[in-house]
Amino acid sequence: MKKLLFIVNPYSGTKRIVRYLPDIIHLFRQYGYESTVYMTAEQGDGSLITAQRGSDFDRIVCAGGDGTFNEVISGVLRAGIQVPLGYIPCGSTNDFATSLKLPKTIMKAARCVMDCESVSIDAGKFGERYFSYVASFGAFARTSYTTPQSVKNTLGHLAYILSGIKDIPNIRPLRLKVETEDSIFEDDYIFGAISNTTSLGGVMKLNAEHVDLNDGLFELLLIKSPKDLIELNECVRALTAQDYTSRMITFCSTHTLQVSSPVPLDWTLDGEAATGITDVSVVNLKSAISLCCP
Repeated sequence: MKKLLFIVNPYSGTKRIVRYLPDIIHLFRQYGYESTVYMTAEQGDGSLITAQRGSDFDRIVCAGGDGTFNEVISGVLRAGIQVPLGYIPCGSTNDFATSLKLPKTIMKAARCVMDCESVSIDAGKFGERYFSYVASFGAFARTSYTTPQSVKNTLGHLAYILSGIKDIPNIRPLRLKVETEDSIFEDDYIFGAISNTTSLGGVMKLNAEHVDLNDGLFELLLIKSPKDLIELNECVRALTAQDYTSRMITFCSTHTLQVSSPVPLDWTLDGEAATGITDVSVVNLKSAISLCCP
């Protein structure tokens, strides 16, 4: 029997993953895998167990939300583990799973982990931390980690939208300098994202034509602070129409970038908090992850 490390966040989404555990383990066994199951109990568990034990297994599978997947990827990259990964998305939003075109039902996703070939995808290094699909700041960025888990479990994706709307009165423009390989941008912004995905927080969408998960490049999206109602309407129109040529939006692709802020800035990495950042270097790690997906 081949060996499989199965890392499960039992609190993700509506906690439904627990009901499927016997069926998933039985499925893995049918494909010749003996599973070792590890249930996470607190933040950081997924990264720790992956780094400590991951190299002892033939495959690592993660069941949880984007935050749990972030922890497993962080453990893999920190420890330099060369093992195919599988992802069974069962969180509240599952942004990255949408970009990967993973099945939305748990058992179909589990079977996909077994049936699909592993493909290479990029990851990101944010200072000394890692992220799988997005590092963001500003409007809506706090929503994913400030919304209580109990609310996420009850309302699902709606919880993110409601919490984001509630956060609008507190939005303040952020004066930033962003340096890419080709350009320097300096302005007041209300939102920014360094991403490798088509869905941001389940609220904002990027055109799939502009996103390649394994090209060694991030998509940089910056939204300028509107000075009046006309500019605010222009922001909404441009984002709704995915019009990246708007004067209110900066959009480009880059391999590396440096972000500088005169005051400590709060970020979110795949939905996990990264607070009090003033200067940070972000690098795309091309083909860093081997992931079983369509």
